[in-house]
Amino acid sequence: MTLSEPTKTTVHVLRHGEVFNPGKILYGRLPDFHLSELGHQMAKAAAEVLAGRDITHLVSSPLERAQETAAPFAAEFKLDITTDVRLIESANYFEGKKVSVGDGAFSNPRHWWVLRDPITPSWGEAYLVIAQRMFEAVQAARVAAEGHEAVCVSHQLPVWTLRRYIEGKRLWHDPRKRECGLASLTSFRFEGAKVVGVDYSEPAAHLVAMSATAKTAKGA
Repeated sequence: MTLSEPTKTTVHVLRHGEVFNPGKILYGRLPDFHLSELGHQMAKAAAEVLAGRDITHLVSSPLERAQETAAPFAAEFKLDITTDVRLIESANYFEGKKVSVGDGAFSNPRHWWVLRDPITPSWGEAYLVIAQRMFEAVQAARVAAEGHEAVCVSHQLPVWTLRRYIEGKRLWHDPRKRECGLASLTSFRFEGAKVVGVDYSEPAAHLVAMSATAKTAKGA
């Protein structure tokens, strides 16, 4: 008796493009934060890189910046955008506040207690909770696109936490060392339900080089 080969599926997890954020706050899950003009170009660049691929399922975080990043993919592949709340940005105590070095909330002593535990972390949604909900969302996308490819649009911290979870690394980390640029693709290759490889690419790198968000690390 010959065992059949496991079905190969790829799920591309895309970080959204640059956001218009003149107030330079940590916008988190706040509504009405949309892509900048450059952010729209980043989303289009990412969609163009995957043009010709076998994308059969498109799903996004409910936040506006993610939905707008998904739009060029919907047009390119003639797909509806499915919304999955499990792809949403992480919850954060500092949402709505400035967190710039020197003039942000971190310099205010009344917020220091919130920073007491960098491992869970104490200031927001637990890394393990983020990783587990993201993994569930990616597995759901894999099932929906079985034998083909899917695109999931999410946010920097959830994408990076998912990758570390899948790669078996500790979840707490230095945010400055995340490999998850604006409009970047973290692609998970599956055989059956098992992840057998992870690839990373930055299709909008030429645009990110022009981005004030990338230079000041305000993107989320």
